Amino acid sequence: MKKLVAEFIGTLWLVLGGCGSAVLAAGYPELGIGFMGVALAFGLTVVTMAYAIGHISGCHLNPAVSIGLCIGGRFDKKDLLPYIIAQVMGGIAGAAILYAIVSGKEGFSIGSFAANGYGEHSPDGYSMASALITEIVMTFMFLIIILGATHSKAPKGMAGLAIGLGLTLIHLISIPVTNTSVNPARSTSQALFAQTDWAIPQLWLFWIAPIIGAILAGITYKYLSPEEKG
Repeated sequence: MKKLVAEFIGTLWLVLGGCGSAVLAAGYPELGIGFMGVALAFGLTVVTMAYAIGHISGCHLNPAVSIGLCIGGRFDKKDLLPYIIAQVMGGIAGAAILYAIVSGKEGFSIGSFAANGYGEHSPDGYSMASALITEIVMTFMFLIIILGATHSKAPKGMAGLAIGLGLTLIHLISIPVTNTSVNPARSTSQALFAQTDWAIPQLWLFWIAPIIGAILAGITYKYLSPEEKG
């Protein structure tokens, strides 16, 4: 249960910190943080939680990460569904807090609420095919970074920093394409609160693509560098 509570809190922080920076600060007049700031915010949520709860739950914060680690032989499949439920619920809680904050400003429009999208709902108008490729490849690389940084032979104590910087880079690449998901819990939480007619209908891509990328990464890294037994 402690692991699930940790995953709930960690995913809440990822959504509140990352999506919160996008909704509240990215476009702030004159002093807005822009894409760079949002990318860094997502990376910082992972870095901070890696050192806060990594020793408790592993700090997955993402159903795709849990699936990729399971496929890669790093995570027990019996814990997979409870972790995913805790992550989705934590993401929704983070989005609910953000919604409550945003609703406190008179005249503020909720709009897309940092939801992920493709086609006309992509930040820069990228197609569904572009979004699918981007989310698969970005999640694949994210899991390769995670699996490598947390390998038994990797330098100790540096995993959180490597993973956080990896997520920052992923956002710098893919925000213009999909607003960056690589995390079904993050996408679900924002779609539920977005005041649009497209966020939920497009949500399927931001579950399917990250899961495909994670599975491919788990298989690939297990082949490249299996954990030694004994």
